Amino acid sequence: MQNVAFSSGHYIDFINGVKVFYEVHGYRKNKPTVLLIHGFLSSTFSFRRLIPILKEDFTVIAVDLPPFGQSEKSLSFKYSYQNLANLVTGLLDLWGISKAIVMGHSMGGQIALNIAKEKPNYVSSLVLLCSSGYLSRAHYGLVASSYLPYFHLWIKRWLGRKGIQGNLENVVYNLDLVNQEMVDGYMKPFRTDHIFMALAKMIRDREGDLSSEALKKIDIPTLLIWGEEDKVVPISVGKRLHGDILNSTFISLNKTGHLVPEENPKAIWRHMLQFI
Repeated sequence: MQNVAFSSGHYIDFINGVKVFYEVHGYRKNKPTVLLIHGFLSSTFSFRRLIPILKEDFTVIAVDLPPFGQSEKSLSFKYSYQNLANLVTGLLDLWGISKAIVMGHSMGGQIALNIAKEKPNYVSSLVLLCSSGYLSRAHYGLVASSYLPYFHLWIKRWLGRKGIQGNLENVVYNLDLVNQEMVDGYMKPFRTDHIFMALAKMIRDREGDLSSEALKKIDIPTLLIWGEEDKVVPISVGKRLHGDILNSTFISLNKTGHLVPEENPKAIWRHMLQFI
């Protein structure tokens, strides 16, 4: 473990050739580690209600996946799931952590599954929150278009068609949660065009989600937690993952949408403790 990163705090380090922002909370050598991986268009901000609960029982590491949050919006980094998974395990290596509970939300769940498939020795158990699943690689026409000049402006326009308020209202069941603090927190990384340029590259780099055949080979204990009102990744996807991941437990939360770490952090903590 590096000497300068021996306590809780916020850090920026070069990992796998890219500048990465991450947070460490409640660090103790004798506590198990939970590694938090956020979803698409999100950041460590999405775990702000969950981290204060988890850090009492666990060392918590949360990472901003490039190009999101405060991590680098690189145009040379390969934004494949496999490379992002390698970046995450590189962060564990940096801290000298040999094994962790890996928790992934939405797209972060697919990255967690890639870690479990390629480097299972790093994972004691998986906790998947409304994980993405069964998505194919982007259509070849979209991939080809991503090379066009100013394509990033089309991405910016497409993502902004509902506005940040509308996008947040789509991922929560309880609309009262959407306040100015939440809007500002999720909007902050998108105030310059650099992230949209990196997203154009991500369209080219992202491979498809793991197949049923690959999922059935994962033998790590896995807890699947789903919001019953999820409009982004329907509960049917969670049930299908439960069928394919043989060593899995499935929990659904009523009156909860896609952004389950914001809406129902205490339920995540409670079910996680029971599962572990």
